[in-house]
Amino acid sequence: MTLLRTSRPARADRGIPDATVARLPVYLGALAELAADGRSTCSSGELAEAAGVNPAKLRKDLSYLGSYGTRGVGYDVAVLRHHIGRELGQTQTWDVVIVGAGHLGSALSAYHGFDSRGINVAAVLDTDPARIGTDLAGVEVRPFADLEAVVEEFGIAIAVVATPGEAAQGVADALVAAGVTSILNFAPAVLQVPETVTVRKVDLSIELQVLAYHEQRRASGHEAADEEVAG
Repeated sequence: MTLLRTSRPARADRGIPDATVARLPVYLGALAELAADGRSTCSSGELAEAAGVNPAKLRKDLSYLGSYGTRGVGYDVAVLRHHIGRELGQTQTWDVVIVGAGHLGSALSAYHGFDSRGINVAAVLDTDPARIGTDLAGVEVRPFADLEAVVEEFGIAIAVVATPGEAAQGVADALVAAGVTSILNFAPAVLQVPETVTVRKVDLSIELQVLAYHEQRRASGHEAADEEVAG
């Protein structure tokens, strides 16, 4: 019997904590901005401020990658970008498939930020005859029935699910059967996948609810009290 489980976060092979893995792309983006400003080095405090994190947390996160800082100098921006990029698999380009060519799938396929992060949208699939054959940012929407052929053609390991919730599990099952081992799930559903498959779920409604929580506490004065106690 195949063991099924709910979505699990990714963990790097070298035992880097999940929370640290999630912050590495943030550090990479901050380093890119520093490089664009002509900076060749930066202190942990400067990088932490650019990334919006605590300096101690940043130093602990980077310690999992090895020691790339120099006392009195800080971090070499180019060197640290290289090591974080390598840890995040950006030494190669990853072809991905997006399943669902609706509003969300269309927006994702047109997002220009993927290219600079080593991600290439190789194919977009849908079951709606009205969408099949249309062009999304230079990629022709293909039938979902072509999934296995697409995975084989592009060597795809990563897929994005941008379908309605009721269709998501069936799509995930098909992706797993086709050989996909990493799924980014935008659908409002918890996917059941084998242990060998990694799923990251993006739920915008939850993120907005978290922000609403902070706004409510800010309005009632609780956040100020929390910060005073923490300090």
